[in-house]
Amino acid sequence: MRERILKIVTRVIGEVNDEMQYENLNNPNENTIIFDGDNGIDSLSLVLLVSTVEAEINKEFSSNILVASEKAMSMRNSPFRTVDSLTTFIEAELTAS
Repeated sequence: MRERILKIVTRVIGEVNDEMQYENLNNPNENTIIFDGDNGIDSLSLVLLVSTVEAEINKEFSSNILVASEKAMSMRNSPFRTVDSLTTFIEAELTAS
């Protein structure tokens, strides 16, 4: 499951980044920083990215999880920091649902 999630997350980042043009999001991998102060994308771009990832995950897994949930926003370590942390968060949400 993790590999499928990672594939979706990196694909969506690449597609969305075609419009956003963030240099750090070119060729995303597990270590790619998404949202981390000065090193990541702005909050509006994050909303676009997360909503697109959420839609693709729910379509692929026939689920109805919320990636941009209150739980995600209140976590001590943001699931939006890196591709790895986002993938891990999504995997946990899918497993719990």
